[in-house]
Amino acid sequence: MSVSAATTRAPATAAPTSPPEHRSVKTGSVAWMALPALLFFAFFGGVPLVGVLVLSFTQWDGIGAISWLGVGNWTSVLADPVMWKALGLTFGIMIFSWLVQTPLALLLGVFTAGTQKYRAFLAVLYFLPLLMSAAAISIAYKALLDPNFGLAASLGIPWLVQNWLGSPTLVLFVVIFVLSWMYVPFHSLIYQGGVRQIPTTMYEAASIDGAGTVRQFFSITLPQLKYTVITSSTLMVVGSMTAFDLIFVLTGGGPGDATRVLALDMYLRGFRANQMGPASVIAVLIVLIGLGLAQLLQRLGGKDKTSSQMEGM
Repeated sequence: MSVSAATTRAPATAAPTSPPEHRSVKTGSVAWMALPALLFFAFFGGVPLVGVLVLSFTQWDGIGAISWLGVGNWTSVLADPVMWKALGLTFGIMIFSWLVQTPLALLLGVFTAGTQKYRAFLAVLYFLPLLMSAAAISIAYKALLDPNFGLAASLGIPWLVQNWLGSPTLVLFVVIFVLSWMYVPFHSLIYQGGVRQIPTTMYEAASIDGAGTVRQFFSITLPQLKYTVITSSTLMVVGSMTAFDLIFVLTGGGPGDATRVLALDMYLRGFRANQMGPASVIAVLIVLIGLGLAQLLQRLGGKDKTSSQMEGM
């Protein structure tokens, strides 16, 4: 190529860039679009949270006058072994629920992301628990696990005839099982969507290189679902911190305090013992622990989590 040709070549067209005033207008438009959501959150999320924080420093039975107590509620709750046992049970259910739900939801999500017709039928069956309320599921399991007329007694299976909900040891595993049965379909749906976002060309290239199904799962599917795992785990952790309705109907916190998790402890203090101050302390603790765990999981996702993996986004 001659120098003259090089010098007479038309300059490369620069990539179109938006003028600064256009970018500022676009940013301002996006900010205004977020304003209704921010106002909604401030009214329904921020105001109640501030109210609960204020109540945690007061003495109130839920009906009479409110009197300022200072840090008395905090010192009494933090010194109460019942609260620490409830916190330990909450973390135990959280950890075991994650260990059970994540592998099952991941495998079901990968399985139902296929294209075979029978998989669509099975996916409908898997997602049936999503259509049922926690109260209905709890009542159904109470009947099924009853040692006198439950499923095991009706089928005549002696080793399954146990006082599942009356044993302090067995009842915790029952709660974890029912929670997993209820929420695995929801997380499978999240993983199913994540798997379908993976480009098929990656699997085609791996097949050409001789990679089998298992190798493709560990080398392509699992790494590509990194952020999906973080999102699903965050929902599991926050959901475990606030688990209340299913445990309340299924066990009522019993036998004894065997399933008195933190959210149930808050309810029992506030609406059974009429101690709104200590109950508010528990509520604030749940918020703080939940936010801390959610932030920790987001950190594990890496700094590039907020950037899109899709081209052009």
